[in-house]
Amino acid sequence: MARALLITDVQNDFTEGGALAVDGGAALAERITAFLRRHADEYDVVVASRDWHDATGDNGGHFAVTDSPDGSDSPDGPDFRNTWPVHCVADTPGAEYHPALDLSFVDVHVRKGQGEPAYSAFEGTTDAGADLVDVFFDRDVHAVDIVGIATDHCVRASALDGVHAGLDVFVYEDLVVGIDPASSEAALEEVRDDGGHTGRSDMDEGRQRPGGAVL
Repeated sequence: MARALLITDVQNDFTEGGALAVDGGAALAERITAFLRRHADEYDVVVASRDWHDATGDNGGHFAVTDSPDGSDSPDGPDFRNTWPVHCVADTPGAEYHPALDLSFVDVHVRKGQGEPAYSAFEGTTDAGADLVDVFFDRDVHAVDIVGIATDHCVRASALDGVHAGLDVFVYEDLVVGIDPASSEAALEEVRDDGGHTGRSDMDEGRQRPGGAVL
């Protein structure tokens, strides 16, 4: 059976200078690339997901659309839990991967949120229209390691969906960044409570992964 690495939403709008910047996002892109250079050949498939929202409308209520891009002029602006400023609009620079992420290691690209709210990579599809469960099923993937942005939102949702799909999920705590430290830790705890695993990567000496594989 095969193993996959899922890189979640390492995009310009989620890194410094972006519409929904997460502190440490740019440095995370560099760390993920360093990890890939050492360990990509240990995975049977590497998947990267992106938010890819429609340019018009509110994307099913996901965007708090007001007169100003960040919603600051409206009492009904984004609550940063269920509604958000406009971000990761399809075919804009903000939706592109961060340039420090080396895409040469990525085998499959998944786009999500196309006209509707979507946090989990498992809600997205490939360019060919396949969803992520099908991608993994076709490759006999049973274990998925997850890295990316943001711990307390899309990483969390992707990890939980992976667990619910019957996959052996491991989130690398040092290869994710979140919006809020408290909610990020709560998200990791939720993943563990649901049967997933979390821990730190060790690119120098190797680490024993649940199930016996060594990185």
